[in-house]
Amino acid sequence: MVTEEEVAAIGRTLLDAAQPLPARFRALFTLRNLGGPAAIDCIVRGFADSSALLKHELAFCLGQMRDRAAIPALLGVLQDSRQEPMVRHEAGEALGAIGDPEVLDILRHYSEDPVVEVAETCQLAVKRLEWLQEHGEEPGSSPYRSVDPAPPAEETDVATLHAVLLDESRPLFDRYRAMFALRNLGGRDAVLALADGLRAGSALFRHEIGYVLGQMQDEACVPQLTAALCSRAENPMVRHECAEALGSIARPSCLETLRAFAQDEERVVRESCEVALDMYEYENGPQFQYADGLCRLQA
Repeated sequence: MVTEEEVAAIGRTLLDAAQPLPARFRALFTLRNLGGPAAIDCIVRGFADSSALLKHELAFCLGQMRDRAAIPALLGVLQDSRQEPMVRHEAGEALGAIGDPEVLDILRHYSEDPVVEVAETCQLAVKRLEWLQEHGEEPGSSPYRSVDPAPPAEETDVATLHAVLLDESRPLFDRYRAMFALRNLGGRDAVLALADGLRAGSALFRHEIGYVLGQMQDEACVPQLTAALCSRAENPMVRHECAEALGSIARPSCLETLRAFAQDEERVVRESCEVALDMYEYENGPQFQYADGLCRLQA
């Protein structure tokens, strides 16, 4: 049993800007795993931070927790035009992940937001909620234990899914469904098909490709992820996700790139590399779990 005092102590690490960012991330994921009102309160208070990367991750975790208590805070972030686009986008995605149809009208409104990443995210969230209403249940559980912005397509042929993934005339929701079907299929062919998506037109789409490649942890896509991270013409939101994916893949071929871009002029990119290097150490070390805030506290 975790005490309220322990949750509060982990929350203090999360909210302390003087702490190294990797330690704050580990505290955040510990709170996500613990759940409950006190953990949600700590996470929500973090939206006052100056790090767009951290706030993006706060919203992601609230969505993955799927607790309706987080909805008011997420709505506030989505509606706050002073928040960075990647933070507002993640708040919209989190509202879709929680799955409460009461937010549909607000999501429909922000589906026309002037910030394209926010608009596209809310369009996807609306489609997800409508899909849930039509089917009456959540899609089958992800092999990666994540709540995804679209259910996987039923198609299992890699070539067919690859064609849908790259077809920019198709609705974004259909392309996301192909993306998650390829991820769930796994294997080198699926990984390389997904990696082709890093050349697609939508920055939101490319960022999601980076995310799923990080989940798959297959070294076959390291060259494509590295190229995206190295491209200063690329949207920082995409570069950030590719950096974190390289940290999750955690092969020696990833290390030099992450070290090099840990000094990038874009704050979200260098912070992502800092977090990714910590993930690299975790993946290659003896630690039992990444979300080790409770262990650190008890030690």
